[in-house]
Amino acid sequence: MELETKNHMVMQYLPHELIIQILLRLPVKSLIRFKCVSFYIWNPSTGVHKQIPLSPNLDSDEEYFYGFGYDQSTDDYCIVLMSTDSNTSYLEFFSLRANTWKQIEGTHIHYLNPIEDDPKFGLFFNGATHWFAYCLDLQNDVILVLDLMERKLLDIHLPDEFDLQLDNCGLWVFQEFLSLWAKNYDNDTVEIWVMKEYKLHSSWTKTHVLPTGAIPTKNFSPLRSTKSGDIVGTDDHTGLVKYTDEGQLLGHQSYGNNPYGFQVAIFTESLLSLPGDNEQA
Repeated sequence: MELETKNHMVMQYLPHELIIQILLRLPVKSLIRFKCVSFYIWNPSTGVHKQIPLSPNLDSDEEYFYGFGYDQSTDDYCIVLMSTDSNTSYLEFFSLRANTWKQIEGTHIHYLNPIEDDPKFGLFFNGATHWFAYCLDLQNDVILVLDLMERKLLDIHLPDEFDLQLDNCGLWVFQEFLSLWAKNYDNDTVEIWVMKEYKLHSSWTKTHVLPTGAIPTKNFSPLRSTKSGDIVGTDDHTGLVKYTDEGQLLGHQSYGNNPYGFQVAIFTESLLSLPGDNEQA
């Protein structure tokens, strides 16, 4: 991961003219693979997928949030994109049913991504998409919420006793509640906070402090809890980790030796088709 970070930093500071000279010296076949970037919605159970056109407003230099969710009022799946650039801020969504991008007008976007150079993917929960964000009006970190039915933004305040860095945190659904996890590198633990009543600030409760010292990477990012209450997640590299609901480490299993690690996603099996046309198996 350190090598990947260093390479990213080098690319950020290379002069544009030098990048052009490097590209001119690459073989044609190597350049062809960068000809087009495509994004797809994919059902792993059926293999059905749908290509998503890029937003005409998307600019690689902008800071932005993005996410995926479901609008129950229109029975439509949506991809949300929100730019927080001071000059061109906008909020839009892609409707899978209409197969088009639509901008939400009149929205005051007074939020910034608190994690520099890291576009954040939102957590869909209770009909809304959630992100960590920095609120300019409050001058504080919050959980930013976009209600997909109302097309409105609102804030959820973090727990009063919470004082860890957001670049070491994540949002997830734990025991059917909106929750957050946070890494504390000072004592090799991961804290889990649960909002027992949605949008009620006083209901935030720290439920677990998981020791990570026995994991080779000393990292743990929770993904999901099982029916029995066990907590499953990744070691931020190539391994999966499981804890009991009481915080005891049950196991750690590594898969492969990719030096950059893997990304893991949770999905629910379904035979349902995606709304809209252009579906392919």
